Amino acid sequence: MSAEMNALTITELSKTFPLPKPLFGKARPGVRAVRPLSLQVRKGETLGIVGESGCGKSTLARMLVGLIPPSTGQIEIAGKALDTADPAAFGRLIQYVFQDPISSLNPRKTIRQILEVPLKQLHGMDRAAREARIAEIFGSVNLRAEFLERYPHEFSGGQAQRIGIARALAAAPEILILDEPVSALDVSVQAQVLNLLGQLRRDLGLTYLFISHDLAVVEAISDRVVVLYFGAVVEVGRAEEIFNSPRHPYTRLLAESAPVVGRPLSAPEQKGSELPDPLNPPAGCAFAGRCPRATDLCRREDPALRQMGEDQLAACHHPLET
Repeated sequence: MSAEMNALTITELSKTFPLPKPLFGKARPGVRAVRPLSLQVRKGETLGIVGESGCGKSTLARMLVGLIPPSTGQIEIAGKALDTADPAAFGRLIQYVFQDPISSLNPRKTIRQILEVPLKQLHGMDRAAREARIAEIFGSVNLRAEFLERYPHEFSGGQAQRIGIARALAAAPEILILDEPVSALDVSVQAQVLNLLGQLRRDLGLTYLFISHDLAVVEAISDRVVVLYFGAVVEVGRAEEIFNSPRHPYTRLLAESAPVVGRPLSAPEQKGSELPDPLNPPAGCAFAGRCPRATDLCRREDPALRQMGEDQLAACHHPLET
């Protein structure tokens, strides 16, 4: 894939959180929340990111928008390398839509004041330009102009999430990080917000990174899917291949764990149910302790991410058959 086709390129990005130095004894190594990973996100696509709690999804997202600095690696948007020296550079290119829509909005400010912040700070717009831009954004998320003078607590969850999306769009970004954007909403409202996100992506040429625990939502909205486990990418591929023909045992475990209407609830086959200890990470494959296919090779050598099909990669010594 040529660099010109990529909206986002991540190269060897990682994050290690240091531990407090003990009063006596040697300093302990930090917690590796995200191990070095490399990804390419194509312009205009939706890349789903899935994995259990603690796998590094939100840490990765926060690094991408500059909320926390990476320990190693590089982030490029449209071929331009970014760093934390100029936070506004992040804001003009990539924005974050939070999981809890109401708590992510300042309760002391009106919706108009909330939307004006990125227009002032990132684009330096005067009042007339801000008025025109806010009217345009509010129309694009299907909200009435009278809502602009109200406060966040006056809105339902679905309305508040539309306002959160409008705030992200105010910066005119190329990429949106959507961190569980519909998990706090009723099912009927989820569908409305997902349809809105799809329409905005087509109309504005946006690129999405969509983080969610809901595999059905990820499968429905994503073009490709990245599966994270213990801070590392274990599988990447087109959404239909990831869910219908997974090559990594962990991906199949996720798919079988998701409830499906008409299918009895049962525990999928695995040896354990807990993530490895981040303070004492195991040698070899991090999933070996839970994997029914694990061998001595898995416990000794960490598998590299390798090609398993035309657009599918997996990090597994003993991949599943298609």
